[in-house]
Amino acid sequence: SSTIVLDSASRAKANRYGDLEITLEEVSQRQHIEAAKISLLANRMGFVAKKMGEVLQKAAISTNIKERHDFSCAIFDAKGNLVTNAPHIPVHLGSMSSVVKAIIKKFPKPKNATYITNVPYEGGSHLPDITVVTPSIENGKVRFWVASRGHHADIGGSVPGSMPPFSKWLSEEGAIIEAFAVVEDGRFDEKRLRAIFAKAGARRIEDNISDIRAQIAANMEGIRGVLEIADYQWFFERIQQISAKKVERFFANLSPKEAVDHLDNGARIKLGVYKRDDKVVFDFSGTSMQLLSNQNAPYAVVRSAVLYAIRVMLGEDVPLNDGLLKPIKIVVPPASLLDPDPSLAVVGGNVTTSQRIVDVIFKAFEVAGASGGCMNNVIIGNEEFGYYETIAGGAGATKTSNGASGVHTHMTNTKITDPEIIERRYPFMIERFALRQGSGGDGTYRGGDGVERIYRFFAPLQVSLLTERRVFTPYGMAGGQPGKKGENLLVRDSKTFNLTGKATLAVQPGDKLIIKTPGGGGYGKNTK
Repeated sequence: SSTIVLDSASRAKANRYGDLEITLEEVSQRQHIEAAKISLLANRMGFVAKKMGEVLQKAAISTNIKERHDFSCAIFDAKGNLVTNAPHIPVHLGSMSSVVKAIIKKFPKPKNATYITNVPYEGGSHLPDITVVTPSIENGKVRFWVASRGHHADIGGSVPGSMPPFSKWLSEEGAIIEAFAVVEDGRFDEKRLRAIFAKAGARRIEDNISDIRAQIAANMEGIRGVLEIADYQWFFERIQQISAKKVERFFANLSPKEAVDHLDNGARIKLGVYKRDDKVVFDFSGTSMQLLSNQNAPYAVVRSAVLYAIRVMLGEDVPLNDGLLKPIKIVVPPASLLDPDPSLAVVGGNVTTSQRIVDVIFKAFEVAGASGGCMNNVIIGNEEFGYYETIAGGAGATKTSNGASGVHTHMTNTKITDPEIIERRYPFMIERFALRQGSGGDGTYRGGDGVERIYRFFAPLQVSLLTERRVFTPYGMAGGQPGKKGENLLVRDSKTFNLTGKATLAVQPGDKLIIKTPGGGGYGKNTK
């Protein structure tokens, strides 16, 4: 139960007694001390972020945050750069620095206050993800920032659950919260919050208010934890420097890469990766123009997907931090699928398009077969409540291993609500939840299997589905076979109906909803 830190010039081997014999090469004592110090501080900072998450989860009241853990917590330097985080939701973590920087720009002289926002043009991912940001200030100067983001299962909008499958405009997707000080001089501006949620038709405002209070408490815990660490400023600077150098080394011999993938509606995501001057360019030129639908992805989500993919490909144990992007330039055409006008809907971009961006990056570098390609979003409710969950799928196989089955992949990392919790709180049940055997693609290494989840309803409810890979299969890599497409089915009066990938419908008592999620693509040809 101990950790030994070695620099790259030292060697360790276990002798026949199980003891470690360590040979230290001629490296300065300072380098040894720094390597150990970085490792210890990274673990300590990670613990602070995890503790923030524990406070948020325990203090929250909604099923989505308390049970599904659909939230993220992170720490940022004085300029708003991400420096460390807990292992929460990648699509949250990589985009939250955009929120902090938007707050800094909007409030250049922040007070001892806590700010709140959810809009994509201030770094948000989609409206249900509400971000709470707090600076640590000493003598009028910001020392660092902490932030927490939680997915609120309902914030109003055109359907219960605030994730309409067919929205065209941002205003259809729920409450619009442009950045303001939700806490100032110790006063929580609950009145203003309630007015915003009421105007949008939020169905459980008490849950919204309680969860935002929990996010504020998490931020206070984060500030307290960081201030207990004497050398935090040194760590903030050094971890980003180290991360940038690791990325520079990784891409040192880069040859140009290209890849293309399509959403089920035919929209194209095109990527070229190449070196220009001293930067590695991730160029999305050639991507489809913006959509009059909700699968547009805000730029912050694109940035988040690139950051995540680089961290995975790097294969080294460094915290997810903005230093990883310092050698990177991201090019996205304006008014495109990946950088839409502020008025356009984006709720699906965060939960479907983000996954496909990662698939395209991994396709370009031949890292893995395609994943299930979306978060398989199911939204259920009425005018009294909104319930939301994402369902696992299959992970793509890599050149060294099979893909995992029945997991949340890439940009999502939530739990799924226990059937017992669902049955106690809502008028429906989970009749079946199992792996979808054989749905992963064949190959030298097989793609992971998706899952099958069957709901049975006991009251009239509205159901919305926002899913992908129901038209195009998750492709295999290097000769591997594709995974099976997903299916969404309704069973009513012994008849079965295909709901396709996007649907909103009224269900009646006795109806069943069957979700079959996609498998992952295989890697390499199966020569057996």
